[in-house]
Amino acid sequence: MKNCVDEQMCKERPGLDHVGVGVGGVITARDTVLLLRRRKPPESDCWTIPGGAIEFGETVETALVRELREEIGVNTNIIAPLGVTDHILPSEGVHWVSLRFLVKIIEGVPRNASPESHSDIKWFPIRDLPPNITLTTREAIAAYLKWLETAN
Repeated sequence: MKNCVDEQMCKERPGLDHVGVGVGGVITARDTVLLLRRRKPPESDCWTIPGGAIEFGETVETALVRELREEIGVNTNIIAPLGVTDHILPSEGVHWVSLRFLVKIIEGVPRNASPESHSDIKWFPIRDLPPNITLTTREAIAAYLKWLETAN
């Protein structure tokens, strides 16, 4: 749903030509977290929480629910905010601001519904993550663990 003032605006790429705004969801089950392996930059071949870009005119919450449905084929509810990541990677020329949330699956079984963007989907023990996780994922998991401490 693009709302372009001029032709140039429509050609710009969020996160590369200007700061992009994205959302991500931490999904947990029995001390595990669901991650996707990225095929594309930024941070290609790294494991990430599901999520994506907010579209023009879309609320943060609507974007997160849409992205999770598109990427992993489930419907979700947002449980709690988990902060914001300044996802700045000078080596890749990328700048995103990513809002993170704890979410709960309310319908569906997670699957890789976006194989052009992700090569794999897997549950990992939350305290034994692979070394190649994205910056946003690292910060989201740390925020989730802190949230867990205060929730108990």
